[in-house]
Amino acid sequence: MQAEAETWSTALFNRFLAAPLDAFWNVIGVAHDPAHPWETWLTMEILVVAIILVLFAILRSRLSVETPGKLQLTFEAIYKFVMGQTDDAVEHGRKYAPFFGALFVFILFMNLIGVVPGFESPTQTAAVPLGLAVVVFFYYHWMGLREQGVGKYLLHFVGPIPALAIIMIPIELISHLARPLSLTVRLFANMFAGEKVTLTFLSLTFIVAPAVFMGLHIFVAVLQAYIFMLLAMIYVGGAVAHEEH
Repeated sequence: MQAEAETWSTALFNRFLAAPLDAFWNVIGVAHDPAHPWETWLTMEILVVAIILVLFAILRSRLSVETPGKLQLTFEAIYKFVMGQTDDAVEHGRKYAPFFGALFVFILFMNLIGVVPGFESPTQTAAVPLGLAVVVFFYYHWMGLREQGVGKYLLHFVGPIPALAIIMIPIELISHLARPLSLTVRLFANMFAGEKVTLTFLSLTFIVAPAVFMGLHIFVAVLQAYIFMLLAMIYVGGAVAHEEH
């Protein structure tokens, strides 16, 4: 059953690279099928990383001030967009923009790869959004600690009125711990539902209706990448904000 459910790319990984991943899973104690240790979400993530690296290598070789190409103009537009959003959401946010830009591009490509026949969006597997959410969780806490120091950062959890600390601290802790869950469910649920709706209509209808739902799927893919990035900005902005501002 596992082999029948594999995409062609996952089948290639399991055919030629099963042994190394099988050994790795055994070392860290992860339960898996030894004959098929590679899962589609993992192979798709690797493929997305490879595509991005190749794309940026091509982009770098063609950078031009006088005659920028379409690829350069596209990524310049993304760069300006991310910078503008960062300036609005985060105090002195330019130093955090590379993280937000990388997050947006990575999620966008993972969302969009599912549009290509024979591939699946890795973000429709809960483990992938969860991993991204955990990275954001630790990143904004680390940035807050680095920017403000341990003492001032912990005061965020106390609230503006020290007398209410006994109430505010549990509320703040629950709020922060819920953020990775919120990020995970939002991205996973939207991409999973979008993928299933698109596949259903592709199997039932011809040309026009599938094209409409493919366009909707692309719209959802871009929107969810933006929302994930925007929420990461808001969390970082709250963590690094100084009280006087």
